[in-house]
Amino acid sequence: MRRHTADPSLSASDVPSPDLASPAPSCAASTPATAFGPRAGTLDRALRTRLLAQMNRLRGGGILLRDAWGEQRLGEAEGPLQVRIDVLDPGFYRAVAANGSVGAGEAWMDGLWRCDDLVALVRLLVHNRDLLDAMETGLARLGGWAMKAWHALRRNTRDGSRRNIAAHYDLGNDFFALFLSQDMMYSSAIWADDDAQDDAATDTAAVEAAALEAASFRKLDRICRKLDLKPGDRVIEIGTGWGGFALHAAQHYGCHVTTTTISREQHARAAERVAAAGLQDRVTLLLQDYRDLDGTYDKLVSIEMIEAIGAEFLPTYFDKLGRLLAPDGLALIQAITIEDHRYAQALKSVDFIKRYIFPGSFIPSIAAMLQAKAKATDLALIHLEDFGLSYARTLQAWRTRFMDALPAVRAQGYDERFIRMWQFYLAYCEGGFRERSIGVAHLLLAKPGHRGQAPMPELPRRAHARLQA
Repeated sequence: MRRHTADPSLSASDVPSPDLASPAPSCAASTPATAFGPRAGTLDRALRTRLLAQMNRLRGGGILLRDAWGEQRLGEAEGPLQVRIDVLDPGFYRAVAANGSVGAGEAWMDGLWRCDDLVALVRLLVHNRDLLDAMETGLARLGGWAMKAWHALRRNTRDGSRRNIAAHYDLGNDFFALFLSQDMMYSSAIWADDDAQDDAATDTAAVEAAALEAASFRKLDRICRKLDLKPGDRVIEIGTGWGGFALHAAQHYGCHVTTTTISREQHARAAERVAAAGLQDRVTLLLQDYRDLDGTYDKLVSIEMIEAIGAEFLPTYFDKLGRLLAPDGLALIQAITIEDHRYAQALKSVDFIKRYIFPGSFIPSIAAMLQAKAKATDLALIHLEDFGLSYARTLQAWRTRFMDALPAVRAQGYDERFIRMWQFYLAYCEGGFRERSIGVAHLLLAKPGHRGQAPMPELPRRAHARLQA
């Protein structure tokens, strides 16, 4: 298992509290946040001036930035999204200039700046996407080219896919168990009004844990009902994870699930869970690339695996889906999605997630998936459901649980830089889902011989209203 060596110059106190907040300074304060010392020079001041001029055009909110040179208010003081940034080292300005938004993430990992609400900051920057895009210009173009060259080496060939998957999922099963729901589903749950926090509860953590469990169960059951699963169905799953869907479908719907992964860590834990549940006769576990699957199945499911295949393999993926299904079969894909009009641009860039979290990954658009489907197979889209705001709530729950588990994270050998990287990753994604720059959707697909309508379970009318706050 890979471990991250601790940086001796950083202490545990450098990691913000679970809500990423620290006491806000008075708006009238003029005392510098920190002293940069001899490392700061004319170049740092120039880079700071350039960045502050860009960020001063923020709309819909503002930033109170504090560093050794003083305090600056940027953007609109009356907007709904207000955050405070403390720059602790002038290297922050150099990192942003050299690598844009990825550089800002790297500087966060290195402890060069703090923020009292990282999710709000991401939302504010996404809301001002033109300014966010401007961060990738100038010197940052050079860093962008270097990252593109690195990303190009992470193609999802069979060997490349195994390396890319291992880089994230083989961090360790015990690590993921610290913050995921008990079913070990590492994908968006589906939340509803009755999952709201109980303001009168004394054990808020227990209430939130129960809410996450309920939302994750709801997602799994919703998938099974959309696919109209029943005893005797032969189901193929592309992307086992830790076996959460296979166990749910086999136990609650009596079908047989064949499921495949290329992560050895996940395969081993899934095998343990299937054996513990006594479901070896209903669940077949494979350690196999999806491109090498064969056989014919009644139903197919793939939950947030499509993001790992690489854009160039979209037609291959859909061709395989079509070939695996019976003439009257159904398939459900749960996919993280990007806006159609930003898909082409996103393919050409490397963001923090591609660089540090999911190497070789991409986010498909609905249009790109449907185009690949039409090119490669005879599958028809018969239902589409977006629930992106539920992902924001899922990520919020994961982030809270992750921060609450920091002693256990450190005990597993992970250092402060790794912890900050995961903070940034979870907050970065949550902000994107809250601003709807990314979403998550269920695509229900049918072969030409399918007849009848699969059940469409209803959610409460106001299911996502609370999430928009």
